[in-house]
Amino acid sequence: MSDQPAFEVKNVAKYYGDVHALDGVTLKAEQGKIFGLLGPNGAGKTTLVRMLSTLSEPDRGSVRVLGIDAIAHPNEVRNVIGLAGQFAAVDEYLTGQENINMVGKLYHLPSRVIKQRSKELLERLDLAKAANRVVHTYSGGMRRRLDLGASLVGRPKILFLDEPTTGLDPRTRLDLWKIMRELVAEGTSILLTTQYLEEADELADMIAVIDRGKVIAQGTSNHLKAMLGGDVVEFELHKIGQQEEALKAVGSIAKKKPIVSEDGLTITVPVNDGSKSLMAIVRELDRAKIEPVALALHRPSLDDVFLTITGTKASAVAKAPKPKRGRGAPS
Repeated sequence: MSDQPAFEVKNVAKYYGDVHALDGVTLKAEQGKIFGLLGPNGAGKTTLVRMLSTLSEPDRGSVRVLGIDAIAHPNEVRNVIGLAGQFAAVDEYLTGQENINMVGKLYHLPSRVIKQRSKELLERLDLAKAANRVVHTYSGGMRRRLDLGASLVGRPKILFLDEPTTGLDPRTRLDLWKIMRELVAEGTSILLTTQYLEEADELADMIAVIDRGKVIAQGTSNHLKAMLGGDVVEFELHKIGQQEEALKAVGSIAKKKPIVSEDGLTITVPVNDGSKSLMAIVRELDRAKIEPVALALHRPSLDDVFLTITGTKASAVAKAPKPKRGRGAPS
């Protein structure tokens, strides 16, 4: 493994008329790690993936993958990357085996190599029993795993995964998480774009938060959570008319300005001393004759970080069903 970054973009911009899909993005990722790109729909995540995978060129800035200029030498970049997008790009009229074989031929791999890798990938992705079934009979999770398998045929050094678990059931999501970890352990570098705060927290070694085409924060999960410091008290109101009085009641206790959810009913209060602040907030709400629907104290999460940075709850940031480590629905 060389000391070159897995990828590096500097001051990258992409405009579609008045829409700034990317507006001066600068990022660098280490090899052999998972770099998480977190943000809501329309933040610019897919636009960046398209540039890194040579499907699009920036209007400004530079893009390098393993030290290779992706604009000047796109074919060299394509030889070292794999890409799996938001929607499974497989031919539903071919079998799983035929899909993998087709991609191997596009890589100009020898027939014996295609046969060997196809067998390995289908077994690894738990698709061996369905290898000779036509893909339109596959479930959504099976198609997503097959798409991932196709992206691995060329044994890429860097894998770009654009929201690979969106819409999947918890069991299938856990399966993909396991595969990602295994690939990194084998030396593959991964760029993972996601809307799921808990997914970035679980998998990514480094996280960049992107919103409206700009990187608004980056660091490890712990580093981002440390931006808040202390604890967080969160409570929910019965009606929006209580909001002003509630904010006034907790204002002197909050370490930083309390954050109000988009619907105006949930208030998040960063505090220094969790238990003492919780009791103080309860007392002040009681004095204001406000009885919350729910009230909780917890350590800062990436969700809290996102709220703090953007100043609001981004409704487009999805909440993934929590994967459970027991039996799940079949995929």
